[in-house]
Amino acid sequence: MIDLTTEMAELWAALGPGRRHRGRVILFVSALAGEGTSTVAREYARLAAVRARRPVWLIDADLVQQGQMEAIGADPERFGRLGRPAQASPDGSSFFAISPPLMGRDGQVVAPARLLTARPALGGRLWVTRFNQEILRSGQRAEAIDDSRYWDAIRAHAETIVIDAPSADRSDLALILAPLADLTVLVVAGQATEAAAPVALRDEIEAVGGHIAGVVVNRSTYQAPTLLRRRSA
Repeated sequence: MIDLTTEMAELWAALGPGRRHRGRVILFVSALAGEGTSTVAREYARLAAVRARRPVWLIDADLVQQGQMEAIGADPERFGRLGRPAQASPDGSSFFAISPPLMGRDGQVVAPARLLTARPALGGRLWVTRFNQEILRSGQRAEAIDDSRYWDAIRAHAETIVIDAPSADRSDLALILAPLADLTVLVVAGQATEAAAPVALRDEIEAVGGHIAGVVVNRSTYQAPTLLRRRSA
């Protein structure tokens, strides 16, 4: 188990507390797979939930490889026991679409939101989602969409919404969702010998309208985004 409480406290202080009246969406993503984004997102969500006045939501946005709910459920000492599952969409909207559409036994299209559930942890302070990908049939896939309705709906019920996005080398989901988030935090492995990949990702996110708030290095150290700014010629 990796305890990042101290490092996440520093990140939380740097980003500042969430807003009371409207939840803040923070997207966590890395340029390359295996850099610890899910661990960082989960630990940040935990710390934010302990300090928040309203619930914190952890959105597992990896629509191919889910893992956050399982990880939290396997660590009751840190997260408490998971509560009963509930629908993860307040109004029936979703941040992804299913193609081809999923059809029910009645011949009607099944709303994508029905495939996303959430369970409470930390006594209801933290909610974690799970996309039920096993319901998809052969040839179907889920993809993120450029639609703010889900995020607007969940903001009304949470102080902070943490998005755990798949790495950019696996999916373009972060580029779709970053403009809809308030802040984006890049995760970079400490053993990385060059910064070309995260710099390129930073540029891509900023180009689509995302706001880079900072960098987590080696899954433990917060540093300002100036580390990724181009050096002047």
